[in-house]
Amino acid sequence: MIRTVFDTNIYLSALLFGGTCAELRNLARKGKIEVFVCEAILAEVAGVLRRKFGWNHYQISLTLAEIRSFTTVIFPLERVEVIIEDPADNRVLECALEAKAEYVISGDRKHLLPLKEFQGIRIVSPREFLELFVSRKVDEG
Repeated sequence: MIRTVFDTNIYLSALLFGGTCAELRNLARKGKIEVFVCEAILAEVAGVLRRKFGWNHYQISLTLAEIRSFTTVIFPLERVEVIIEDPADNRVLECALEAKAEYVISGDRKHLLPLKEFQGIRIVSPREFLELFVSRKVDEG
């Protein structure tokens, strides 16, 4: 199974806007891909929902429980400081390293996507990942 880490923006887009990011979430729920998350990513999801969208504690708790239902929570041991402009993005990379992920899936065109790769982990957009996933399934099929 493909090992992935979703950037915070993937969870938020899936929750709030649907579309491609919701398709990714559905792949994870169905057990088609393996998604790893760490507490720093979950905390960022909660913070954005509270600050930018005015969600209350109960709504956020339910959402985090739902995310935990289709992810594996891990605790990164290694710290990285690759992205100086947005240190939160480093937590995504740390999670991916600890998970031995094949892909980080992100909509962050400013910091993560320009890296394209980090220590053997591909960094791709949601659409790019879905295209790769479909072609991989066809190849295996």
